[in-house]
Amino acid sequence: MSEQKDEPIVDIQQSFSRTEEYVQSNKKSISIILGGILVAVAGYFGYQKYYVEPLEAEAQQEIFWAERYFEQDSLNKAIAGDGEHLGLEEIVDKYGSTPSGNLAHYYLGISYLGTGKYEEAIDELGSFDAKDNYLGPISVSAIGDAHMELGKTDDAVSYYIKAANMNRNQFTTPTFLMKAAKAYEEKNDFKEALKVYEQIKSDFPDSRDGKEMDKYIAYAKAKAGIE
Repeated sequence: MSEQKDEPIVDIQQSFSRTEEYVQSNKKSISIILGGILVAVAGYFGYQKYYVEPLEAEAQQEIFWAERYFEQDSLNKAIAGDGEHLGLEEIVDKYGSTPSGNLAHYYLGISYLGTGKYEEAIDELGSFDAKDNYLGPISVSAIGDAHMELGKTDDAVSYYIKAANMNRNQFTTPTFLMKAAKAYEEKNDFKEALKVYEQIKSDFPDSRDGKEMDKYIAYAKAKAGIE
């Protein structure tokens, strides 16, 4: 019969006494730490309530006209304002820390893209907090568009693929993949374009793009010299 090893006996009373002793001897430092945490928490909620919330209310009023100009495709007025209402550039500077200010980064980036300011578009769209399931992928794809305009095809492909992998669905994902494939064709890399076309056909056969994939696949195969 094997010998049983004695389990170590934990003296709960002794452990409690040691803990109490530690707390007593370090009461001052613990109080300072707890006090600091409480101050930080109170400061955060105070900052949100008395600074961010009023600022956001202002930002929502200011962005109204800029959004209207953006929707009307009056991009220069959206960017710089109309002399009476702030433009997106000023809104970003003044309210950039608010949700509406974050949205202004998106509008401003797209407006820069539409007016040929591609480097500025990349900066602004990169500043947009792209957590939104709809605007997030669009903003990333738009960064790809700006890189394409600058002749940076490899960078464009990276952003198109990144956009395609955000919130994958039957509508936007095939569109972003098509952009990546067209960018590959732009650099005469028809083998990579073919891979993307085949991915669209395999993963999104019922999408608008997926239904037309056979002709793109045939074209890419012919250009790549694949039977």
